[in-house]
Amino acid sequence: MRGISQVLNFGKSVGDNGWGIFLRMLEYKLMFLGKQFLKIDKWFPSSKTCSRCGNVKEELKLSERSYKCECCGIEIDRDYNAALNIRGVGKEMLKY
Repeated sequence: MRGISQVLNFGKSVGDNGWGIFLRMLEYKLMFLGKQFLKIDKWFPSSKTCSRCGNVKEELKLSERSYKCECCGIEIDRDYNAALNIRGVGKEMLKY
């Protein structure tokens, strides 16, 4: 598939097609169940933002697996921190 998309100059569109289909199916199934499908901005700094106080780090290397806030001192798993931030954004979106 990768070779075909490069030869035909499709770029990433062919490779990302499966993900797009999955998202549409998920959105349809959630709508069928009376649930909402929310998308947040892909550039939202979920890993760099403190889930407790909201402070945003300037730089956070991918090799750093835990998040430590300089403001409030919380130390938490990086992925869990990002998940809490994404949940918070989703809750804020549902308010409006």
